[in-house]
Amino acid sequence: MPLLACASASAPRWAPIAASFGDRHLSALPLPPHASPSAHGVGALWLLCVEIAARRRRGERAGGDGLPLAWSAATGYALEGAWDAESQALFSLFKPLLDRQGGDARWVVGQLGQSLDGCIATHNGDSFFVNGPEGLVHVHRLRALCDAVIVGAGTACLDNPQLTTRRAAGPNPTRVVIDPDLRVPAGARVFTDGQAPTLLVCDPEHAQRAAARLGGDRVIAIARSSALQGQMPLGEVVAALHARGLDLLFVEGGGVTVSQFVRQGCLDRLHLLVAPVMIGAGHPGLQVRRADAMREALRPPARTFALGTDLLWDLDLRAALA
Repeated sequence: MPLLACASASAPRWAPIAASFGDRHLSALPLPPHASPSAHGVGALWLLCVEIAARRRRGERAGGDGLPLAWSAATGYALEGAWDAESQALFSLFKPLLDRQGGDARWVVGQLGQSLDGCIATHNGDSFFVNGPEGLVHVHRLRALCDAVIVGAGTACLDNPQLTTRRAAGPNPTRVVIDPDLRVPAGARVFTDGQAPTLLVCDPEHAQRAAARLGGDRVIAIARSSALQGQMPLGEVVAALHARGLDLLFVEGGGVTVSQFVRQGCLDRLHLLVAPVMIGAGHPGLQVRRADAMREALRPPARTFALGTDLLWDLDLRAALA
């Protein structure tokens, strides 16, 4: 099982600051401009990942031109040269995402952190913190590689997140809040901090009020579906974002939103990060459709990676649904 370094990776002005976390060390803070990543360490590897994503966004042909990479249409990217084990593990984890190029770039990845007993928070909503600090760096890296990050109204209300890449070098993604009933306050940071563009997805009956609050170009109106018991049809949300040029989408949370993406078959990949803690009768994490028999249960191809003391399950949901 590979062990991912928790170094926040780095532009030339970033480098590791070690902070104790059990037997592990993490580095997720900026350093002075003279610091730089080692030639074949995690910092340099992360910069390579960011460059691959940047080239995809610019519409450039996939390939390793000028980079220590080989490209094959059949197998995607492969590292060249001598890289340490942690760098190879990090590349292996993100490779399915990095390989989405050209006509295959439209893809949806989700992430959810939860306890051993499947909770994302205590019964009264305390979630700081279920997972370790390495998991937080991982989330910021996913944001940097994707074109848009998606959260539901519950997460936006409870956490008031910024959804930026403060702990990883790379661009801030477009932020998307799925809020059918306009529950999220107009003063939430995603709407006011100016760090990145923000889109609001709401029911058409609230679209006019949302447009008055945020501007019509920032509102996507999608009606709930009676066939989905009044839930928003997430396939239409995904299509609307793709139509705006946002190809690679990251569903960050919370548990209800990620679970709905899974239930509606709208998630290609899921990173499920499990922490060695038991909360007991807390807010539930991942909830999928009930199986009456084991042969009906969703059993996706899976890989595991250690992030500090947490275990990340990389689940290929698209293969399981094929």
